[in-house]
Amino acid sequence: MATGLLTIDLDAIAANWRALDRASASGVQTAAVVKANAYNLGADRVARALAHAGARRFFVAVAEEGAQVRQALGPGPQICVLSGHMPGDTEMISDLDLTPMLNSLDQVTRHLESLPGHAFGVQLDTGMNRLGMEEAEWEAAAPFVLEASPELLMSHLACADEPDHALNELQLANFQAMTEGTGVPRSLAATGGILLGPRYHFDLTRPGIGLYGGLPYEGALRAVTLSLPILQVREVAPGEAVGYAASWVAEQPSLIATLPAGYADGLRRGLSNRAVLWDGDTPCPLVGRVSMDLITVDISHLTEVPKSLDILGPHQGPDDLADAAGTIGYEILTSLGPRYTRRYLEGRT
Repeated sequence: MATGLLTIDLDAIAANWRALDRASASGVQTAAVVKANAYNLGADRVARALAHAGARRFFVAVAEEGAQVRQALGPGPQICVLSGHMPGDTEMISDLDLTPMLNSLDQVTRHLESLPGHAFGVQLDTGMNRLGMEEAEWEAAAPFVLEASPELLMSHLACADEPDHALNELQLANFQAMTEGTGVPRSLAATGGILLGPRYHFDLTRPGIGLYGGLPYEGALRAVTLSLPILQVREVAPGEAVGYAASWVAEQPSLIATLPAGYADGLRRGLSNRAVLWDGDTPCPLVGRVSMDLITVDISHLTEVPKSLDILGPHQGPDDLADAAGTIGYEILTSLGPRYTRRYLEGRT
């Protein structure tokens, strides 16, 4: 625990998947998104826990991530690659039985010519303007793509975490218009789309952030705790400053704890003088600037000096910390640095 202890509750992640599976409409398959190393929590351990919970289809961002998940799971579960079939990926897609989600005519050509008969899906752009074929491109490609029997047609919602946003209904209508009558299984909903209701579920849902305890899934179990040890404690007199730029000055005699984590470990500088850490049920304010390797916390009100403080835990999840930093929970999770000792909890349910 030299820098901190990051505890990852695999039972909670599995329970969140089961809950989102139940929230998906009857007859709809529920996949699991484990890209970015399962949101930085360890794709090998997370994928195995989700497979044990019942997940049979997994989504990753790039083929190299697919290789990691395939090594963890072995043959059988389907691993879909959201970036599609990129140059240089052919051998890996073939050898590891990955399923690329093709995003362009170039990718369609590359895949059908280099791996005829190999499973693939197609990603469509329904209004996010990020990945996937636009309507005119899909109209041109659909006849020969459908003849090659894709396993999935998918798109991604841009504003699913805002249920009343007009783009949700527009994307739903566009997706229906582009896919109706194809006879191919369809997927539009990630976590937020599941919560929008059955009209968005189609044949497959793909929860991501909700598995890991993040919004917009408010019912998610907390899956991550981050405890930071106290390195040093010092008394600071009124008028003395703490940290770079002297951005916090003591107004009364204060007891300041120094903890070994900073922006190199994913604690953004925007948390300076704004974040809160916890000693059990007692909040302790972060004071002064977040530096590369250290933060300072006011523990003057505690009756005794604890061994560590929690910056993620029962009282503060990734989205709460993100609010203080002016960002989103996704970035908090995926920024957690490699210097933390990672501990996994599993098998308690």
